[in-house]
Amino acid sequence: MIPPIPSRPVGITGGVGTGKSVFLGLMAERGLAGIDTDAVARELVVPGSEALEEIREAFGPGVIDARGRLDREALADRVFAHPGDRKRLEAILHPRIRRIRKERAAVLGERGRVLVAIPLLYEIGAASEFDQVVCVACSPGEQRRRLQARGWSAAQIAGRLEAQLGTAEKMERADRVVWTGASMDMVRRQADILAGEWRNQGGT
Repeated sequence: MIPPIPSRPVGITGGVGTGKSVFLGLMAERGLAGIDTDAVARELVVPGSEALEEIREAFGPGVIDARGRLDREALADRVFAHPGDRKRLEAILHPRIRRIRKERAAVLGERGRVLVAIPLLYEIGAASEFDQVVCVACSPGEQRRRLQARGWSAAQIAGRLEAQLGTAEKMERADRVVWTGASMDMVRRQADILAGEWRNQGGT
């Protein structure tokens, strides 16, 4: 028997704080495999890793804490204040992230539709790799309130938002939009609709 051709993955994107991880979790509850590239990035910089050593060499010991772990806040404050430093960090992490998420998507895709969450999907020019792209979005005011609730300062919020395409542009480019500014019941209903479509398309 000839095995089914794996479905191309679906790209999930959206600005920081818009609810990508929540949406990915809802889809997992509905039986759809997901890859969170933020989680992949965290895996890459565990103590002793090659990527962490490259970051140390590029940015100095000030971005490593006393236990030998990446000081994410110190690194973020630096790279979001200096675009050149952000590009250096991206050059270290993005090729590794891309390789890992493509390897994992190939394996998971044999069992059905795979969702891949990439915050900077459009910024890195990855949209063509996906069957369709979904933008997870909320209003700018709600986005800022969520980031403030994380304890971020106004300067930190501004730095993150300036480093990404605006939500409106991502929504315009995307094939579908999931709006997370409504109630969780409404977000779950959107997840139900899309999960039903993707299960039918992906053979899960």
